[in-house]
Amino acid sequence: MSDGALTVASPAPAPPAEMPIPWLGLVAVLLGTFISTLTGRLSTFGLADVQGAIHAAYDEGAWITTAFTVAQMLITPFAVWVGSLYGPRRILIVAAISFALTSALIPFSQNLPTMLVLMFVGGLGSGCFIPLTLSYILRNMPLRLWAYGIVLYALNLELSLNISASLEGWYVDHLSWHWIFWQNVPLALGMACCLHFGVRYQPPAPAAMHRDPYGLLSCGLGLALLYAALDQGNRLDWTSSGLIWGLGLAGIFMLVAFVIHEKTTTFPWLDFRVVIGRPMPYLLLMIALLRLTILSTAFLIPYFLGGVRGFRALQVGDTLIWIAIPQLVICPVAALMLRRADPRILASLGLCLVGGACLMVAYTITPVWGSDQFLLSQLLQAVGQSFALSGIVFNGVLNLRPQDALSFGAMLQIARLFGGELGQALVATTARVREQRASNLIGQHLRAGAQNVDERLAFYGHIIQQHGGQPAAAPELLARIVRLMATTQATIDAFVAVAACAAFGLFVMIVLLPRPPRTPASHRPLFRKGSAG
Repeated sequence: MSDGALTVASPAPAPPAEMPIPWLGLVAVLLGTFISTLTGRLSTFGLADVQGAIHAAYDEGAWITTAFTVAQMLITPFAVWVGSLYGPRRILIVAAISFALTSALIPFSQNLPTMLVLMFVGGLGSGCFIPLTLSYILRNMPLRLWAYGIVLYALNLELSLNISASLEGWYVDHLSWHWIFWQNVPLALGMACCLHFGVRYQPPAPAAMHRDPYGLLSCGLGLALLYAALDQGNRLDWTSSGLIWGLGLAGIFMLVAFVIHEKTTTFPWLDFRVVIGRPMPYLLLMIALLRLTILSTAFLIPYFLGGVRGFRALQVGDTLIWIAIPQLVICPVAALMLRRADPRILASLGLCLVGGACLMVAYTITPVWGSDQFLLSQLLQAVGQSFALSGIVFNGVLNLRPQDALSFGAMLQIARLFGGELGQALVATTARVREQRASNLIGQHLRAGAQNVDERLAFYGHIIQQHGGQPAAAPELLARIVRLMATTQATIDAFVAVAACAAFGLFVMIVLLPRPPRTPASHRPLFRKGSAG
């Protein structure tokens, strides 16, 4: 944040209170990170069940998850700013209680408008969780434990991202889709209790409350509009949709207005010298690239297993969970390496493993692959993602100055959300386009009346008749096989594209990112005891 935005009146003395329990505060902020990521993924995997329950068509129901994530993007600037003035304790307790309440009410929605409103309100609450997590870790954990705090932060994101399919499938098969949201109630209330007893009270600073409302509003709206355009772009075919054009242009206009306002106002919210000063742009680019590769893979495996093998969410979760479980063992190893080596080495190793895992799938996958065949590549992916995310975030921490910490927290959340959405949009569009191209190329070799086609149809008809079906269904079976082959080819092309993104990230890490000016052993704390934010 800029110095002007943090100029506050002398705070009133804090009321007497019991000493906080630091580990409870750490549990609280990590719970917030876990809940925020988990809910977004769960509502994605369980979207078909939710749409059916409220009688929403596919195109209408696609806005359910968009409403949640757009609200997260909208609230990010406000969460970081208000958290810097009042401390994370107040804002997170209010956000946790609000999120618990909306999660309890969402399953009772009777129609789409009610569902969208409640999802938006829930997104406003959960959007406060992640931006304030990193700030709390750096301010409250001992210096020697920072590496472990960063690794736990990475563990939370990875764990919640990859267990969501298994949880959603279990809820739907054994309970009901309502538990996709009801599970958040005890988690959010437990988070609020941990915050109450584990985070130190910080006196408010009301004198700065209305410093830059226009900057906050224009930044939040611009980011939210652009995010909505990215989230709906693939479904609406990007430039062919007037709505996507409108959302994108409006978002760009709001962000341009934000930049002009911040350059001309007396007390700007964001210090652009921090955002554009080296190495911050490269760090944010790396975070976005990594989230791109992580969410891309999390999209491609369900895309293949669902489209080719017809797997349900619980069966897909059997594959994705092999990214989540090894994190519990990998993360302590990553923390030890961070304490003893340049974090760029760990991040580079992680990116190599991610790229290698993608190429392993691309060069060996066939239409008969199931969960077991993905096992080895997913174990490599698990190690690579943990190493890369921990190394990149810790590299950013070591490059921070005290006055830059809040700006980094805000930009980290923006890069994380946009990187993930760009990754999913890029890979979803790549898979769709390449599947259409592969289907067209394969179809060119299937001409009616050709000898090889007639022989294949006769063979399929014989097989169908042996199983009690009608031989006339042979053309439908042939068309299905063409779709399966096209989907497999599209998956191969998309994994190669993700590997190329990992290679580009490795280039940025090695060539453009400088060595951190301080090592973990010599780094001094960013925050002195009693400092704000």
